[in-house]
Amino acid sequence: MELRLAITTIGNLLLKACISQRTTAEKDVIKDVHLSIPDYQRPYKWTVKNVYQLLDDIEEARHQNKETYRVGTLILHHNKNGKYDIVDGQQRTISFCLLLKALNQAPEFLFQPIEDNQYNLHNLINNYRALARRVGNIPDKKDFCEYILEHCELIVVITNNLSEAFQFFDSQNARGKKLYPHDLLKAYHLREMKDIDAIETEKIVNDWEELNQKELSTLFSDYLYRLKEWIKGNRAGELSEHNLECFKGITRNDNFPYAQFYKGAFAYAEMVNQSSMPFVSGMRDFIPFQIATPIVAGQPFFGYAKHYFTILKDVQNNDKYEGYYINDNFIVKTLDQRKWKNGVGNRITRLLFDTAILLYIDRFCPEKPSQSDNELLDQFVIYAFIWAYSLRAQYTSLGWLSAQNYVVGYSSVRNSFNIYKIIVESDSPSTLHGRLADLLSPIPLPSNLVVDPNTNEGDSNIEKKDNEGIYLHYLHFFKEYNFLEVK
Repeated sequence: MELRLAITTIGNLLLKACISQRTTAEKDVIKDVHLSIPDYQRPYKWTVKNVYQLLDDIEEARHQNKETYRVGTLILHHNKNGKYDIVDGQQRTISFCLLLKALNQAPEFLFQPIEDNQYNLHNLINNYRALARRVGNIPDKKDFCEYILEHCELIVVITNNLSEAFQFFDSQNARGKKLYPHDLLKAYHLREMKDIDAIETEKIVNDWEELNQKELSTLFSDYLYRLKEWIKGNRAGELSEHNLECFKGITRNDNFPYAQFYKGAFAYAEMVNQSSMPFVSGMRDFIPFQIATPIVAGQPFFGYAKHYFTILKDVQNNDKYEGYYINDNFIVKTLDQRKWKNGVGNRITRLLFDTAILLYIDRFCPEKPSQSDNELLDQFVIYAFIWAYSLRAQYTSLGWLSAQNYVVGYSSVRNSFNIYKIIVESDSPSTLHGRLADLLSPIPLPSNLVVDPNTNEGDSNIEKKDNEGIYLHYLHFFKEYNFLEVK
């Protein structure tokens, strides 16, 4: 059994079929490295978004004058036929080949046959065309190509034992799974903080680490990411390292008009809040974040994370003596009962309810709301509850597919519409309340609660209370607010 570790440039690997260990000794160069895609490999699934991100990362590294830019790890199995089967790194390797072809290079790797399936046929052609268009707009293509060939490097792991190759692949993946998407975002935004001194950076990191990391991960994956997708009318999948772009934000190098606008707005809010103006004038502090708008990269990201972490905790805490937003709300008291918090369907519905409230607060509530602000919020809580729990009442078994269809308005059940999009399109709470009053309609009484004339039982169950006077069934509030068709 043999295991070799090496470093190679993209040019050596893909154009010269060799792997260099970055020494001048001939013995340290591995020659005749003919890459192959084994039958067990998955299809080529990278899309234009992925290859554009790769190209942007290379361009950024080049403009920062990085002598070497490490682009990942390649795990190879040196088989009995002398070929080097790719165990891990296929997506990136194919993408680099397509990029080199767009730069009028001809990697040998592209001439081998691949499996005829929908992913390979579509993504190979589509990604190549997209890269060719982008490369055509690069003014110094020769220098760009040279940077890819000579300065972009891969760490390479080579073994002649297939089991060992898979073990190494599994161990790499196992380590990767422990790194949550929010950890990757932390690393990214720390890299953007080049102008922040070490003491301030340490304080920012300590504040981040003091937050409950599991809850922080949930904030990004279950709430903020889904909200960003639902606002746009998209179904929201799982947040992963492949779709973090919405949280990377606007960098110091982004000077497009839209980027200047958001960076200017953030800078103005910071300037006003740090001055005596709010105190002297009696006006409220400016909140420099909005879920529906881009983040400013670097230090502001950490303030963004803490801001929404705090608001979500407040939304989900119904204690009448704590917090600013949801306090001693009878609807929430009912929903907080264990039977309405357990089970997949109940958890999905509660998430829809909480995210709607979070987005409303983000758009319309100041950091310290007045009595008037809270009264408008309480009215919205009723509408958000009717919308979210209309879904729960109409499904005996609720899963994420049905919920996603309901959110984007593709469901046939009543009250299926995108409440998140309506929130961000409304310019005031009263406008929003009016639109929701028009859109929401009564739902039929679930069949398991229809009154039995022989026993006189059924919908009367929704009026039962516990010892503290809390209603035991959430449908009580549908009945109270005339959103229940009782036959």
